[in-house]
Amino acid sequence: MATVADALPPAYAPEADAIEAGRRLFAHEARFMLGCVSIAQLPPPDVPEIAFAGRSNVGKSSLVNALTGRKTLARTSNTPGRTQEINFFELDERLRLVDMPGYGFAKAPRTAVEGWTELIRDYIRGRAMLRLVCLLIDARHGPKESDRALMELMDQAGVAYQTVLTKSDKPKARELDRIDAMLAQAVAKRAAAAPRAIRTSAVKGQGLDILRARLADIALPG
Repeated sequence: MATVADALPPAYAPEADAIEAGRRLFAHEARFMLGCVSIAQLPPPDVPEIAFAGRSNVGKSSLVNALTGRKTLARTSNTPGRTQEINFFELDERLRLVDMPGYGFAKAPRTAVEGWTELIRDYIRGRAMLRLVCLLIDARHGPKESDRALMELMDQAGVAYQTVLTKSDKPKARELDRIDAMLAQAVAKRAAAAPRAIRTSAVKGQGLDILRARLADIALPG
């Protein structure tokens, strides 16, 4: 019997050597560089950057920690809106991971939310070394209007993005397939988007090796 998953585009399946390259890169120590509240504070654009974007409380900081094997590299919280600046982490001087503030609902003053939302837009539109945005989507809920608005911005800016389902250990298998199919449909006609999401769980470790391989392909040779 055909399932929802059967109708999806092929999932990204890196070769064993790509998995190993990702493992080696992320085995290096990642270090916090700086947090920025304005474009003027951004570090020199001399290393490829991969940004993590998504709604507030989608799990950006948790995913950065899980990828790097560090529990406290990026500060996590159950309170939406805790990350209020763009945080840069350097990995082996070959790649920068960029943890961006969440958008959508946040327990913060409206003016603050508007300020960091505009900072996200300016960074995406004008950052020369931004090679990929990982657009994180909660696997329990699927894409929201605010996610689609960011997709539109990245399409207009010509910035490549990879959708990533977070908390994929939470839904039942059939529901996860349904959300995955919904997301694939949302990006089907978007030229800047990868055709299929990578399913991850920061808690269970699901999909981290696949995502590491995807990101390592962007790093400077080493």
